[in-house]
Amino acid sequence: MSLTLNEAGAISLRVREHAETLGALVTVAIVDGGGHLRALDRMDGASPLSARVAPAKASSCALFHRDGADLMAMQQAWPAVFTQIDQIAGAPIIAGAGSRLIKHGDVVVGAISVSGSTPEQDDECADVGLGLETT
Repeated sequence: MSLTLNEAGAISLRVREHAETLGALVTVAIVDGGGHLRALDRMDGASPLSARVAPAKASSCALFHRDGADLMAMQQAWPAVFTQIDQIAGAPIIAGAGSRLIKHGDVVVGAISVSGSTPEQDDECADVGLGLETT
């Protein structure tokens, strides 16, 4: 199983449409199961830095097979391990809000990360992008 470009595009579109309803300016990054970029969309006016943070958060989720909240807990529990992994990975490892795994059934096929708004709005946008219920 793999994450298709059409799936990535549809997820990104849902995120951007929802972010607009919130008045949020975000970047959405979607990666495949190996952490490789499939889609990157930075909304007009979104922070330029968010276009670097979002792919790093998404890739980290995919590589660890953990959502952003789980990665943040791991990073707090074992900061030295995260520093070492960051050095050997060749890419930044970032744990943060707005990051979710993308699964087909029980199989991880990728990850999404939304960056640029509040942690709560980033989480909400990622959930909407994946078709999850939000409160």
